[in-house]
Amino acid sequence: MTAVWVVLAVVVVVGGGLFGVVAWRDRARTGASDDSGAGRDARARQARYEAQRHGEQGDTWQRGRDSTGG
Repeated sequence: MTAVWVVLAVVVVVGGGLFGVVAWRDRARTGASDDSGAGRDARARQARYEAQRHGEQGDTWQRGRDSTGG
């Protein structure tokens, strides 16, 4: 019976240690408010780039069409 309690205690300690490491890593990753501002800026820049590319592709397609629309 003692062996069961020892194994259970080891499992609890290892599980708690893993939970602590994961929580610590996640807390370190969620960082400061600068990160959210940088992410927002990157998403805005990407949206502008995609809109520009979409417009350029539309212009190219329109130039390739003949005057009959076909």
